[in-house]
Amino acid sequence: MPKRSAVSVGATLLVASLALSACGSRGGSDTSSSAAGTGSGATKTAKIGVIAPLSGDLAALGLGIQNSVDLAIKQANETNAIPGWKLELAAEDDQATADVGKNAATKLAGDKDVIGVVGTLNSSVALQVQPVLSSANIVQVSPANTGVSLTKGEDAANPARPFKTYFRTCTTDAIQGPFAARFLFESGIKEVATVHDKKAYGQGLVQAFTEEFEKLGGTVVAAETINPDEDKYDAVVSAIKPKSPKALYYGGEYPNAGPLSQQMKSQGLNIPLMGGDGIFDPKFIELAGSTSDGDLATSVGAPTDSTDSGKKFLEEYKAAGYSDPSAAYGGYAYDAANSIINALKTSLANAASVEDARQATVDALGKVSFDGVTGKVAFDEFGDTTTKILTVYKVTGGEWKTEKTDEFK
Repeated sequence: MPKRSAVSVGATLLVASLALSACGSRGGSDTSSSAAGTGSGATKTAKIGVIAPLSGDLAALGLGIQNSVDLAIKQANETNAIPGWKLELAAEDDQATADVGKNAATKLAGDKDVIGVVGTLNSSVALQVQPVLSSANIVQVSPANTGVSLTKGEDAANPARPFKTYFRTCTTDAIQGPFAARFLFESGIKEVATVHDKKAYGQGLVQAFTEEFEKLGGTVVAAETINPDEDKYDAVVSAIKPKSPKALYYGGEYPNAGPLSQQMKSQGLNIPLMGGDGIFDPKFIELAGSTSDGDLATSVGAPTDSTDSGKKFLEEYKAAGYSDPSAAYGGYAYDAANSIINALKTSLANAASVEDARQATVDALGKVSFDGVTGKVAFDEFGDTTTKILTVYKVTGGEWKTEKTDEFK
């Protein structure tokens, strides 16, 4: 994830030329999204897949992604955005597990009607999903993957794009980690401890944070790891406490971060825990308890409810009747789906079949540019978003409150 100067991202939800955000009635939480708009005359079907955790500990994030894609599809069908075609949602549960995600990708890749996929949440899952979808020439747009290597390869000194089919609407750990490091250092915190969960997302986030923090002149007084299936952290806290850090930076997600925050404070390590977008969810506060006040998280983009376009998205999401909130990545998933839909206006215009249009979709997606919920939606030569806006949130009174929004430069 997964999942980043004052900003002016209060752009309109979608420019008029996209014609994707009609104000007509919305459907409920039915995820089929198969009904074309009145009078569309659609005769062919194209599917947009979703690969995300729809069950398990991270389901709150995955369901928000699924529903946001569903909303974009319904709006496109209502407005007949792609004449002659109707869109359907094909959602698969990856359970936040790489092997399950790979199987989900294999299933979607084998469906001749799948034209694109929104997902995944976890960078570690994306590593398995990318080659499968690429082999079928199916575009993938992640709203949450932040692992740098997904777009630039393993050699940081010589970046090379591994898969031309992969894009993302969120910024990366190369931006999010240093953004957090600068925030803490500029707040007067010069000694920190780090902990990560050994997964691609957490490890990459801590690495990027550490490099920037030490570059600024800060000191990492302790560097520890946990196993993702653990829920007791006495040994880690005991190893860190004597080093007297002024904050703890955690790389991972809220199912582990919440209990870690609670346990370290119950053992007298009363310092803020800060993490990335993987902990930015109300469930972190629920798990961490009343002592979570003062804990911090970064997340990609400006707060959804701080812009006109974001407020409109949230209103339309609510009106659609989904039982689960859009959560941290709803806006990014909505923009990811609309980036695919935007590309389909070109690739499906004269296509006889979905399979015939897949390469044209890859080509068109790289050229999209529109004002979305999360700001300007466009991609660079690696498939990364060109928008590098992030926000620091702080737990205050049992809720996440905006602390600082800025553009990383």
